Amino acid sequence: MDAMKQLLHGVRVADFSRVLAGPYATSMLADQGAEVFKIEMPEHGDDSRHLGPFTDTGSTYFTSLNRGKRSIEADLKDPAAHAQLLDFIATCDVVVENFRPGVAAKLGLSFEDIRAVKPDIVYASISGFGQSGAQAKRPAYDTVIQALSGLMSSTGFAEGSPTRVGESIADVSAGVFAAFGVSTALFHRQITGEGAHIDVPMLDVMLAMQPTNAAIHAAGSTPARVGNRHPISAPFDTYAGSDGLVVIAVANDKLFGVLAATLGKPGLVNDPRFATDSDRSDNDEDLRTEIEEFTSSHTVEQLCAIFDAAGAPNSPVLDFAEAVDGPITAGRELTATDARTGHTHLRHPILVDGARPTSTLPVPHLGEHNEDLRAARPQTTTDW
Repeated sequence: MDAMKQLLHGVRVADFSRVLAGPYATSMLADQGAEVFKIEMPEHGDDSRHLGPFTDTGSTYFTSLNRGKRSIEADLKDPAAHAQLLDFIATCDVVVENFRPGVAAKLGLSFEDIRAVKPDIVYASISGFGQSGAQAKRPAYDTVIQALSGLMSSTGFAEGSPTRVGESIADVSAGVFAAFGVSTALFHRQITGEGAHIDVPMLDVMLAMQPTNAAIHAAGSTPARVGNRHPISAPFDTYAGSDGLVVIAVANDKLFGVLAATLGKPGLVNDPRFATDSDRSDNDEDLRTEIEEFTSSHTVEQLCAIFDAAGAPNSPVLDFAEAVDGPITAGRELTATDARTGHTHLRHPILVDGARPTSTLPVPHLGEHNEDLRAARPQTTTDW
């Protein structure tokens, strides 16, 4: 692996966000070398410090989202602390917040307030429904956004009820888009000298994360629950082996020919029910019968070996531990261990020049870096 390169080295971030979407965004920035100061309320700190699961060194959830950051305690409603914060923010390049719209203004920490002391600030606001509009001040949690975005209604099996995706995907996706927005705004500032207010509505993000459903809707249909199969392509599903499920993912005619030959049924390519991808999708259950006649007599391990040898895309269905700790990710250096807590966490998913950027700072104790706030003085130029 090449030497680690952190593309945001020299960028300073004041992070007022809590729990998940905002902290996920700023963890991405910290891994890329940004100096992230987590601003927390005294005594209690971020709620995620108190969310399980726990070990004897604290919350593994908090570690995964806040390793590599510094912590400053500040009572946001205290006038003296507020004045110190403005002095500190004048030394920063980025502010990230996920207050409900209107709260930052009440605290004197809105984009306009910050721009008065740091004209070229990049300011990111993450909320459920954006900073304006009739829904702006509604509270929003991940499950609420999954439900309102249509994602929940199209997830699950047709005979079952709608179900949430098995992760807080709306929060995480909003964090990714916030980090993207901050990074592009920093590039814009480098070229023009102008700051920007980045508004990241979780609902808008979750809608943008559904291009297939958007295409189905644009064609005049309503996306529906179809279980594990792909809604517009086949065979693209889980199929029964003798001891479990195997994924087969075939999305073009050439690969279907490969699969048909591997099943010992080359004539399937000439069957009018399966002539095109659309035909295969329309006749998915007939195709399933043909496939499972073969797969049901082999174990999942045998099937994966057979399909790998043929070049047909496939996989077993792994649990998270098997995915992270198993042979499929061996040598990828996907995880790191926090030096303070001993908690294992996932590293940045993007490699830069062959290396995976990772902050080396341990997860912070609450208020560990208060001295940085007291020492802050407005800067007249940025080093970045």
